[in-house]
Amino acid sequence: MAEAEQPQLYLISPSVIELSRFTAQLASVLDSHDVACLRLALASHDEDTISRAADACREITTPRDVALVIDTHIALAERLGLDGVHLTDGARSVRKARTALGPDAIVGSYCAQSRHEGISAGEAGADYVAFGPAGVSALGDGARAEAELFTWWSEMIEVPVVAEGALDEDVIRTLCTATDFFGIGDEIWGADDPAAALSKLMTAAG
Repeated sequence: MAEAEQPQLYLISPSVIELSRFTAQLASVLDSHDVACLRLALASHDEDTISRAADACREITTPRDVALVIDTHIALAERLGLDGVHLTDGARSVRKARTALGPDAIVGSYCAQSRHEGISAGEAGADYVAFGPAGVSALGDGARAEAELFTWWSEMIEVPVVAEGALDEDVIRTLCTATDFFGIGDEIWGADDPAAALSKLMTAAG
C-alpha cells in the first residue's frame, strides 16, 4: 500500500442493536464520512432478527454506495442479497463461501494474529483478511496483532488487510501506512455522537 493513501473506513455494527436508534446513527456516520463497507456483526442467531436488521441497514447503505456484508452466515448473505460475508474461522470456510456466493461477492476472513492463516485465506480466494485486535483488549487471551504483522503484510501480500479491535488514536497513527482498512465498531457506537467520535479517532490518520 502506498504511503500516500489513507486507509479506508470499514464499519462494524454492535453485537446487539436497537434498530431505529442504530439506523439513525448509521445514517449520520455515513453522511459524515467516506465509508467503504459495513459489517453486520450481530450476536443473535435468530434469522428473523438478522434479516430485519440487514434490510434496515441496506436501506441506508445502498443509496450511499456502501457495501454491506454479514458475519458468518453464508446462506443468509445469499438469501438476503447482501454484498458478501465476513468469516470468523480464518481460511476454513473461504472456498465454501466463494462457491456459494459466486465470484463477485465480497468474502472476507478474520485471521486473528496468524500470518499463516491470512496467507491461506488469501490463497483460498478471500477478498481481504482482517487481523486483530490491533490494540490492547481485555477480551480473549490478551494477544494482539502487532504493527509488524501489518507492515510485513502490506509490503509482501497484495490481498487487502483490515486492522480491527481496540483501535485508539495511537494505534491508528501507528498503522495508517500499513493497513488498507480500519475496522471500527465498538470504538464509536457507545458515544452520544458516533459520527463525531469517528472524526476524532480518524484525525490520527492524518
